[in-house]
Amino acid sequence: MDLKNNVRIKNRKARFEYEILDKYTAGIVLGGTEIKAIRLGKASIAEAFCEFQDGELWIINMTIQEYSHATHYNHAPKAPRKLLLNKRELKKLEKDVANSGNTIIPLVMFISDRGLAKVQIALAKGKKLFDKRETIKNRDNKKRLDQIKKTYNA
Repeated sequence: MDLKNNVRIKNRKARFEYEILDKYTAGIVLGGTEIKAIRLGKASIAEAFCEFQDGELWIINMTIQEYSHATHYNHAPKAPRKLLLNKRELKKLEKDVANSGNTIIPLVMFISDRGLAKVQIALAKGKKLFDKRETIKNRDNKKRLDQIKKTYNA
């Protein structure tokens, strides 16, 4: 039973709340029980965000539920976890966040082909209320068009 490639934890609200400017794939520093819980799909990045502390990028508010078969050596579910990127990427992201008021959000957490936990993060800009309304309107229009096409083709 190979669970390695089946894990894909998405942040579904991210594309609705933010306008995505640039994407990066980062590794995560995890302990033993954390990776086991992620492989079981017991994680959430819905409320997570990223911030810089002393030149390092950390993911804050990511929830990894405690591993059920662990002893007293279990991990803290909401602990901040360090993200791994190239130095060049870190400097570029830190500059973009500091100057323009953008933010860094996680989009997808997955297990790579080599069995390592990775997070796809994005440099994003928060949408205004009217942008969100526009997104909803476009989604509804697309659904209606698809329904009309189905009835015509049927």
